[in-house]
Amino acid sequence: MLEKILFKQGGISIFTDEIDEDKRIETIKSRIKEMFNMKNINFLFGSGTSVGAIPTMNGLYDSVVARLKSYTEHLKEFKNIEKRIKNKKNLEDILGILYSYRIYQKNNFDEKENEKNDELKKCSELIDLIEDQIFNEINIKINDSKYQSYLNLYQTFYLKLALRNKDLSRLNIFTTNNDLFNEHALDSVNIHYINGFSRGVNRYFNPALFNYTYSKRMDTSIEKFEPVENMVYLYKIHGSINWIEDNTNSNSFFNIKEINEPKREKDIENILIYPTPTKQNKSLGSPYVELFREFQKKLLEPHSILFVIGYSFSDEHVNNIIYQALATNSTINLVIFGEINNKIVEIADNRIINIYGEYKGEKINYFSYIVNNLLPNIDAFKSQDNLLNEFINSIKVR
Repeated sequence: MLEKILFKQGGISIFTDEIDEDKRIETIKSRIKEMFNMKNINFLFGSGTSVGAIPTMNGLYDSVVARLKSYTEHLKEFKNIEKRIKNKKNLEDILGILYSYRIYQKNNFDEKENEKNDELKKCSELIDLIEDQIFNEINIKINDSKYQSYLNLYQTFYLKLALRNKDLSRLNIFTTNNDLFNEHALDSVNIHYINGFSRGVNRYFNPALFNYTYSKRMDTSIEKFEPVENMVYLYKIHGSINWIEDNTNSNSFFNIKEINEPKREKDIENILIYPTPTKQNKSLGSPYVELFREFQKKLLEPHSILFVIGYSFSDEHVNNIIYQALATNSTINLVIFGEINNKIVEIADNRIINIYGEYKGEKINYFSYIVNNLLPNIDAFKSQDNLLNEFINSIKVR
């Protein structure tokens, strides 16, 4: 029973058999609270933070197959590809083969020949059908009541952690998710965020904005400012369902535009990375190269910590940046929530912590349990209120 709750540091559990479950949970909470004293706090969110609202890879596969049942020839081709791969029901491998085949067809025939190339046409149509279905599954109506509990989790997360003391760095959220839970949650709790897009009617990508912050005037008579507490940086390193390519603005160095309502149209290229083994190659282009550069830069800052939640270490580009940070930044710490199949959790390095298990029927490495039970409330305003109340109470006693 006791082995159900694990806190590994450098690949070794810190708990002895004598420590009961309650004590283990309290120890984990205490250690996590201490970690938030570090200057630079970073989070990496994977698909696990939205699981239940957004389908898993298996769920996406089933959804794609259901969609293709209306397209007999395309379903047949889909199944033929699946027979040739080792891992069945693996949408990543299937898309990878399709992308490679499309490139092969395009590169081996000239433009006129490709206009009559039925193989290329069939391959492109199948890719479009798969991508369209994935997009539809991600593009949920977040304000629908059935997603309220998931939105509440994100809201609680930000209310607990975003209001850090102004003398500390703002929270950095990196996510491989394409959904809009973070944006909706931040808007609903009045927390400012910088996501690399300009404000205004037409919002274009500009990575220089990640060097900006929000400040407030301290004194109306002099030019004195201090950073606002309620602000975070949001980096969507796999793109977003509400990002599109737009070449109409000649004054923008980047042709990536953020729109209010996500949409997928034939002549519009949505900027998100679909699940394929070629993710790393695609992420070498804009805007991904700028977003990954920011990820790398933040992990190299001294006295940093990266909390990893819901991420399975399936993206080699992301993994390599984490490995490089561990190799070059001696002051970084890495906290991984979840039992993952990756050598990183077995490395004898005390900077690497792995937390997972089950307590009273709940997985302690799930986003819901982490938010509701393990994360501290570091609201800077709350601590100030507590000090004021203590002072008032001490006066009353006298």
